[in-house]
Amino acid sequence: MKKTKASAGVPRAQIAAMPVRRLPNGRLEVMLVTSRTTRRWIVPKGWPIKGLTAPEAAAREAYEEAGVVGRIVKEPAGRYTYWKRKSDHFVLCEVTLFLLEVERQLPVWAEQGQRESRWFSPEDAADLVDEPELATAIRQATMALAA
Repeated sequence: MKKTKASAGVPRAQIAAMPVRRLPNGRLEVMLVTSRTTRRWIVPKGWPIKGLTAPEAAAREAYEEAGVVGRIVKEPAGRYTYWKRKSDHFVLCEVTLFLLEVERQLPVWAEQGQRESRWFSPEDAADLVDEPELATAIRQATMALAA
């Protein structure tokens, strides 16, 4: 499979939500979901959605992929790049990451049967994702929340 850059070498823009919750003991947890094709651990993400702001689109992805709803932080928590696998090539994507402070987790949601979702400590979440820049963003965002 060959790697191809998006038009004129510019990465394609995506948005993502990093669902977080605080336990009664004060500890933070981060929710990760598995990707549909490779089953690797990722944050809910997708393409921008016409008519929605980037944070609103990120919240929608978290709702559809992980069944979580809450307060989306409007300022980005970080950015990362990765190679998205297509059928016969890869596309370079730059993802803008937004924190989603989870208020509730739904019993049923759109992609429930297509993905696994699980809560992790920030340290474990950062260790489980394949993208080094995403791991860094998880560590930095959760350290800022914990402070």
